Amino acid sequence: MARYGMVIDLDICIGCNACTMACKSEHATPGGIFWGKVLEKEVGKFPAARRIFLPVLCNHCKNPICMEVCPTGATYQREDGIVLIDYDLCLGCRSCMEACPYGPRAFYGGDGAYYENGRTPFEEAKQHFPEGIVMKCNFCVDRVDQGLNPACVQTCPTECRIFGDLDDPQSEVSRIAAEKKARPLLPEKGLEPSVFYIGG
Repeated sequence: MARYGMVIDLDICIGCNACTMACKSEHATPGGIFWGKVLEKEVGKFPAARRIFLPVLCNHCKNPICMEVCPTGATYQREDGIVLIDYDLCLGCRSCMEACPYGPRAFYGGDGAYYENGRTPFEEAKQHFPEGIVMKCNFCVDRVDQGLNPACVQTCPTECRIFGDLDDPQSEVSRIAAEKKARPLLPEKGLEPSVFYIGG
């Protein structure tokens, strides 16, 4: 069985947020809720100042603490390592949000229309989220099940994201992770994230 994961090359990320918008379009997440985003920071001093970018999303950890603390079993993990939320079981208690050190989850209270005048036709067609639940990146599981890359990977203009089977040593994601000494965020937490970074 595959264990899906991602490597992100920080040296070629240009902070364009195409990944952010691709995710928004793919999942029609409510206003103000982003399952993936790009953090920015300015480093250095003039005239050598520059901006650095850090794309962040759910890490789909091998040992997900969010699943451990969920009182209803709403957060669960597939055999391929993808961590999902069953909205029918989610109480919106936000225990998972408190427990996760990466901060990728968002609470949806039901007031997330894009504009003040009401929902757009896009929202009406694509948004079917119940109120009072927690939501997050799902690695575009529907696309993955069709043999496609997640929308953020497909859309990235610099191809800084590589997605695939971490358990297959011949896969591109595994080779790049090994060759370039990819590292996860906060490895000391012991959660074994499936999202890794190189460069930067």
